[in-house]
Amino acid sequence: MKHSLIAFVCSAVLAWPLGASAAGGGGDEPSTLKNQDPEYVAAMDAVAHKDWQLVVDRMGSYIKRKPEDANAWNELGHAYRLTGRIDVALDAYGKALKIDPKHRGVHEYLGEAYLQKGDLPRAEEELKVLDQLCFFPCEQYRDLKRSIGDYKKKTSASSGS
Repeated sequence: MKHSLIAFVCSAVLAWPLGASAAGGGGDEPSTLKNQDPEYVAAMDAVAHKDWQLVVDRMGSYIKRKPEDANAWNELGHAYRLTGRIDVALDAYGKALKIDPKHRGVHEYLGEAYLQKGDLPRAEEELKVLDQLCFFPCEQYRDLKRSIGDYKKKTSASSGS
């Protein structure tokens, strides 16, 4: 019985969907890989090329037609964050979480946005959320944990400690 349980768990782990977005990190939902809408595809291509303003333009247009797509809101927030528009990014992440409160990519990017604002406690709260959402350590948890570690090193180095 014990061996069959171990075999079941191992097969479940191997069958677990990996679902990373084209840009790595952040995306974890299956529809990210299946969405064939031309504007969404163009926006994700822009993500891969790190053309953040094009992501804002294309994903913004897509969201006007498909406002219930948490992945799109996440990528839009990501692009806003990387163009320095943190408050607009936070709004986009909030909309994504209203649609899908367990979206790991949103929690990762939201934590990174809090770090950009200098809000370490809120970033660490997002890491705790990811710890609960990830049955096994996931990419989003590892990425945010690394970002928090880098942030702490940077802030301690700049304060002379």
